Order: sequence, then structure tokens, then C-alpha cells
Amino acid sequence: MRTTLRIDDDVLLELKRRAQKDRSSLTRIVNRILRRGLTARDTTARRRRYREKPASMGRPRANLDRSLALAAALEDESVAEKTKLRK
Repeated sequence: MRTTLRIDDDVLLELKRRAQKDRSSLTRIVNRILRRGLTARDTTARRRRYREKPASMGRPRANLDRSLALAAALEDESVAEKTKLRK
């Protein structure tokens, strides 16, 4: 079967280089590479999707309803300790 394809220049040069290296025609090289690509696509489509398994981290040690207030208090303690060390 004949058809017309628009192939980028860099791809065409690589195909011609491979055809010359293998001492084969451009048509055979293109068909071989297209078959490999189609076969590879079929095998990757059969892979199972990755699913992350959740893990329990236990109960929180602090009340997370007021997490911003807790973060501010911890930051204030840190600043206070750094100030003490400078004196």
C-alpha cells in the first residue's frame, strides 16, 4: 500500500542513515520501526496502573484544629531561645 507521510528532516536523515548502515531500503526500515513502535505500545498498555497504598500514621499528638496557632507558638519559642543564646 502506498501513502504519503510528512517526516521531519532530522527523522528522515536518521532513517536514511539506518537504512544505509543495514544495507536495506528506506521502506523496510520505516516499516520495521513502525512495527516495533506499535508492538511496544501494545505491551505497555497492558501494564497495571500503580496504586499507592495508604498507611496509618497513628493519632495526632496535637490538636490539629488550631494548627496555625500551634505553629505560631512553636515559632515564638524558637525565636525566644535564639534570643537567649545571643545575650
